[in-house]
Amino acid sequence: MAKLESSLLNMLLSLTIICVCGGGILACVNELTREPIEKAKKRKLENAIKEVVPEFDNSPSEEAYYGKINEGDSLKIYPAKKNEQLVGVAVESNSMKGFNGEIKIIVGFDAEGKIINYTVLQHTETPGLGDKMKLWFKTNNNRQNILGKNLSLGELNVSKNGGDVDAITAATISSRAFLDAVNRAYVACRGRK
Repeated sequence: MAKLESSLLNMLLSLTIICVCGGGILACVNELTREPIEKAKKRKLENAIKEVVPEFDNSPSEEAYYGKINEGDSLKIYPAKKNEQLVGVAVESNSMKGFNGEIKIIVGFDAEGKIINYTVLQHTETPGLGDKMKLWFKTNNNRQNILGKNLSLGELNVSKNGGDVDAITAATISSRAFLDAVNRAYVACRGRK
């Protein structure tokens, strides 16, 4: 086989063939993995909902709706029902005020508006500091624990801001962002309980 002459046309043709083949392979892989990825996301969400609300017998993800926070901003709410009675709601919330960016959580409220539980879905906070939020606000220390708090009595704030919740040691910004996400969740669901 004769060697092709190195010309601009031959190089463009070679690169075009490589790009088309590479793009085709990526498109096939994307199509093959789309459904399993969606199923895994749905399963993760359903597990998070089960973790933050009382036992239910409906399908909260199928009955989800959006709760308005302010103009142009809303959060997704998952109602948990037992025998057609509302036993709580799970609210997917977020805050962009984290030390390293966005924090995403899901918070469970009972029918009276008290915090049942929460799960951190995603964050980019500093390992060993801000990532302690996963358990920090669930501890037995009364100044840290937010479980059982009723936000109808007022927003949650860190003690450095005059609130009654102790911030994570050396991670006050992460603590403020976490509590901001919890407060946003309450605002979104308070009108539809």
